Amino acid sequence: MDDFPVGRASFDPPGPAVEQVWRHVIDLLDGERERIAGRTVSAPVDVRALRAAIGAYGFDRPAAPADVIDDVAELLRATTVHTTHPRYFGLFNPTPTLMGVVGETLAAAFNPQMAAWSHAPAAAEIEAHLLRFLGGRLGYPPGTVAGSFTSGGAEANLTAVLLALTRTWPEYGERGLRALPGRPVMYASAESHLAWLKIAHATGIGRDAVRLVPAGRDLRIDTGRLIEQVAADCADGDLPFLVVGTAGTTAAGVIDPLHALADLCRDSGLRLHVDAAYGGAAALSDRLRPALDGIGRADSITVDAHKWLSVPMGAGALLTTDAEGLAETFRVTTSYMPADVPDTVDPYTSSQQWSRRFMGLKLFLSLAVAGREGYAEQLERDADLADVLRERLAGTGWDILNDTPLPVVCFADPGTGTWEHHDALARKVVGGGRAWISPVRLDGRAALRACVISHRTTLQDVEELVRAANEARK
Repeated sequence: MDDFPVGRASFDPPGPAVEQVWRHVIDLLDGERERIAGRTVSAPVDVRALRAAIGAYGFDRPAAPADVIDDVAELLRATTVHTTHPRYFGLFNPTPTLMGVVGETLAAAFNPQMAAWSHAPAAAEIEAHLLRFLGGRLGYPPGTVAGSFTSGGAEANLTAVLLALTRTWPEYGERGLRALPGRPVMYASAESHLAWLKIAHATGIGRDAVRLVPAGRDLRIDTGRLIEQVAADCADGDLPFLVVGTAGTTAAGVIDPLHALADLCRDSGLRLHVDAAYGGAAALSDRLRPALDGIGRADSITVDAHKWLSVPMGAGALLTTDAEGLAETFRVTTSYMPADVPDTVDPYTSSQQWSRRFMGLKLFLSLAVAGREGYAEQLERDADLADVLRERLAGTGWDILNDTPLPVVCFADPGTGTWEHHDALARKVVGGGRAWISPVRLDGRAALRACVISHRTTLQDVEELVRAANEARK
């Protein structure tokens, strides 16, 4: 008699039941894809009703798979801001590619252990190949690219700060900040993503160690002010170690002067990191790539595939030419990890993470099927649609406040410049369900922000946004 019978059928049901579940999911997703454009982009949420619906699952008895799937799909359908909608003009949240979704499914089903190369050779090599490809497009010399896939841009940027601290002060890794002769300070634009404050907290240098340098009227970091701040910190006994440039700011999509920052860092002995979480995708387009000129001079670069490369969240990446520094940053020896395989790198030795998801597969499949030229065509199409949006808005009396080759459009009502007015306009557009945009402050001025981020967006969707914005203004 078998004392250990096969586990519960719900964990691994027989073939016909498996096929039935997947057929149900495929039909559901097909329906969503066909109907999404006809739905509102978002809708008000009744918090109590939502919690009651979820709370109805007490997990005291099993439920039919199709019923649970349908319940969850309806909750998501009714309460989510639909980033897959063609009139979602919001943050850098894309409509994922089909192959990206397939990649997530395969990664979940095979579930490779991504800590050790020996446990997942194909997965580890696929990610390494992607990092080399992206690094090459961003200007790193062949054969020099190292890095890791991360949960997103925040983790990649954290990795960059840890790498900079380790390379600037080798004693930091073993003895911490108390081994340093003063307080480390780092610099980023006031228009940058403020994940730097969380990162400073986590690394122990403290939030006050982040110098948010004012931007100029063009919304790019003011290099003159940066030079002054570095000199003042040195005079005060602080220890400058890292400058961050942004290639595609969250608010306005602008790109900092990368060559000027690289020159400053070279002359001052500082590290340079470029946060290209959004804008780094432009490297796949020969037409847009020159906007990133100088990025290859950075010590490290962040790219988020789950932004403009349109794969499901999360899929960030940290790229660097400093493989030795990365290995030292995450150096650890344990008896329970498998032995090293010659001429390979165990992913856990170049990353904050140990066991993690096979994040690179969704990008690999998407790139393999579309090709770089297919991606370039889509990126350029988004940029062209944004140009049309700027033209239509300017033609109906809006002020365009940002200048960028990336498809982020910031526009203001010249009649009333208050934050309250623009916030109310955004709420009216979003509340109508026809489109999703957000209010934003740019160098102290209130504006509205729209980003072309979905590959489903058409010229008609752009024109519908313009109509919705003009009607809200009336």
